[in-house]
Amino acid sequence: MSPSGNDAARRRALAASLLERAPLWRAADQRARRLARAVSDDAEDAARLADDYRLLAHDLARARTLIPQTRTREYLEAAYARAHAALYHGAWHLGSELLKLFRDEVPAVVRWLAPYIVWSTAIFVVTLLAGFALVHRYPELIALFASPDLIASVEHGHLWTQGLLNIVPSAVLSVQILANNIVVSLIAYCAGFLFGLGTLYILGLNGLMLGAVFAFVSQHGLAAQLFAFVAPHGFVELSVMCLSGAAGAAVGDALIRPGHATRTESFRTAALRSGKLLIACAVLLVGSGVLEGYVSPDPRFSLTARLGIGIGYWLVMVALLSGRLFRWPTAS
Repeated sequence: MSPSGNDAARRRALAASLLERAPLWRAADQRARRLARAVSDDAEDAARLADDYRLLAHDLARARTLIPQTRTREYLEAAYARAHAALYHGAWHLGSELLKLFRDEVPAVVRWLAPYIVWSTAIFVVTLLAGFALVHRYPELIALFASPDLIASVEHGHLWTQGLLNIVPSAVLSVQILANNIVVSLIAYCAGFLFGLGTLYILGLNGLMLGAVFAFVSQHGLAAQLFAFVAPHGFVELSVMCLSGAAGAAVGDALIRPGHATRTESFRTAALRSGKLLIACAVLLVGSGVLEGYVSPDPRFSLTARLGIGIGYWLVMVALLSGRLFRWPTAS
């Protein structure tokens, strides 16, 4: 056997011996979870946690070398983080925890979800273009995507968004929009639990609807008005929907490919990790709701101002999700 063959066989043997320690990892993880939930006076239990921490740190270092691109390595990282938090946690302060969440934890989740975000965005863009092409070629199919009232309004030369401020006060409109957007994002997230198929359905359906509506209003000369209405809030609102779908798809993928951990453990780890992103999404949707209630229906805002607000808020979203919004330079 060649030296490279010997090396590959040795790595496989080391990886197999590492995986045999999985029961120890699960026991360590369960102990860390239990001690994190409640205070214990058992000194022996605390000593075991310290031993667990060293065990997980050692095995995680080996896993990163032997089996880096696996669910097992992800599970060990999560178990190691929980053991570290249970062993070294200090006094809990809301402000510092929120700062840690948005500065460190959310950006880490976004990096982990990067492949899912790319696929979710691609699904949405492709279905949006498909919806536009479909209704542009067959205008009568708009009945599949829009209500009769919306169709009648556009055919009479009026957008359904006109006059919203004369019907509903901005504050009430913002709350209604915020509640609706959060519900849609939660549905996009939870739908991904169906082994990722729900994400395909939710993003595909919303993409088809948006593309179809834009094709329909463009045929009646109203596309510019609709774009002007969507511009202040739409960039972030649609991005959040794709982010929520990506987070749900990651949980669904954990169910399909649990790795060495059990399916339940893999699901729990992925759900707890991806759920942190939903907090950031909810915060972003608050801003979108305010913009959609106060800016979007107000005719006093020019298209330039609307684009400036929409793109600016989208850049704030990027800064938030990357952690740069709360990462201040330290004095040298």
